[in-house]
Amino acid sequence: MGRHEPATGRRRVPLVLAATAAVLVLGTTGWVVVERATQQPGCAGEDAVRVAVAPELAAAVDRIGRTVADGQCFRFEVEERDPAAVASSLTVADGTKRPDVWIPDSTLRLRRAKAAGAADVPESGSPVANSPVVFAVTEEVARSLGWPDEQPDWPELLASGTPLGLPDPGTDPAGVSALLGISKAFSQPSEVAATMRRLAPNTLPAVADLYARLPGAGSSRQPVSAFPASETSVLRYNARAGVTATPAQLVALYAPQPVPSLDYPFAVLGNAGQAQREAAAKLLRALLEPDGQAALADVGVRTPDGRMLYGHLGDEHVSARTQPLASLPPDDVLDALLGQWAKINTSSRARVLIDVSGSMNAVVPDSGGRTRMQLTVDAAARALDLFKPTSETATWIFATELDGDRDYREVLPMAPVSAQLAAGAAQRLRDLRATPNGQTGLYDTVLAAYRQSRQDWEPGRLNLVIVMTDGRNSDPHGISRDQLLDQLRSLQDPKRPLPVIAIGLGTDIDVPELDAITAATGGRTFVAPDPAHIADVFYGALAGLSCPTAGCA
Repeated sequence: MGRHEPATGRRRVPLVLAATAAVLVLGTTGWVVVERATQQPGCAGEDAVRVAVAPELAAAVDRIGRTVADGQCFRFEVEERDPAAVASSLTVADGTKRPDVWIPDSTLRLRRAKAAGAADVPESGSPVANSPVVFAVTEEVARSLGWPDEQPDWPELLASGTPLGLPDPGTDPAGVSALLGISKAFSQPSEVAATMRRLAPNTLPAVADLYARLPGAGSSRQPVSAFPASETSVLRYNARAGVTATPAQLVALYAPQPVPSLDYPFAVLGNAGQAQREAAAKLLRALLEPDGQAALADVGVRTPDGRMLYGHLGDEHVSARTQPLASLPPDDVLDALLGQWAKINTSSRARVLIDVSGSMNAVVPDSGGRTRMQLTVDAAARALDLFKPTSETATWIFATELDGDRDYREVLPMAPVSAQLAAGAAQRLRDLRATPNGQTGLYDTVLAAYRQSRQDWEPGRLNLVIVMTDGRNSDPHGISRDQLLDQLRSLQDPKRPLPVIAIGLGTDIDVPELDAITAATGGRTFVAPDPAHIADVFYGALAGLSCPTAGCA
């Protein structure tokens, strides 16, 4: 294990045994089994209590467990195990002995194991410790944000352009807490979505992978200078990296509003026998007593109510202030958040159609004199940052007879978003102007764009057509609505979904017309009655998209 990674692998905790004890290690993934040559006086036998513990707590739990078991008719077999590995073994039998007690790093592990089919796992336990989820940042970045004279917060960091990473929220509780914190830190959905998009490129399976990507850690990949992690892992990293104030030190930045911490729940599994349950209850009590809490503080965690007992009270790299607690939200809230993350993290292939008819020159009240056109293209330009860099987009404008008899013209050809941004696509969009006397050739444009998008449909992406308009079709020489809908229906392929997303601006739009178009393709209509809010509606529409095909990445 590299010097830049907190210990997250599996190693067995050495047990201090009586002189007559013999130790048998069963395989590379088995338990440390202790067989005593002599039993305690008055014991007909000795009950073994298997305890699987998150790596950072294992040594302390083992030490307290040995004290509790001294002179008793039971013993604790403590194993340091990665919580994800325990959850997997509880869900799908892998031959590993099931523990009687599980102390993972987060209640979220219990919930997910239960939901995945581990019937004997409770949904909650009794927290024995606490470690706030923070952003771990390099000293260089922290100083650029005013540390140590000021304590930077998450919004400052996230707006700073610092290379960011994220532990996969699908598997890591710290990643989930980070997304919850981001959703609280920003008031606008667009800001939340844009921040999630920034985190997407450097999302790695676990926190340990991010420590290995710090500057100077030796990775060949682009380094990251800030990422969510537990406070405990920051302390462990700093202790391993050298003396205080060296460039290798990390600084913990705390969420401005409370987010769920790692709460280390003590959970007795349903398979535990009565003797094991009684012994487990004694271990839990001991862990929560002063000596137990002191032993846990020695490994860098806080008390269950968020207090730091001692050891780092004068360390500027962390805050000794008692951290407020936040409950883990209900599953439906977490599912919605993770669903949004998954959708934003999907590569798209989008053809965006922007209405440039004359009505788009109308000035929007309370917008500082800006027109519908200016607000629309500004929203489209800023929305480029919401797409994954590997997404591909093209932009068409439409009115009537923009290109000979055609009502539409391509202004940005299909290309990766990263290349679009590098080539100045955002400014090119902002430079677009409405056609003073142009009408709205909606039907012909939608059909042409849909045919083109059907022709160059790509698997593994969210393929879609986005229409932004402030009116209804007003082209007397184009196809009818019925003809458009018939053509769209004929182009459907369930194995190659291609939804049309319509964004209507103002009060002059024909919502039933847009609904009919989007419904024919499996899409959806979003309406911004006040065009001043088009950005929020556009960002909300993008954030609400999902990938309907297998293999999206």
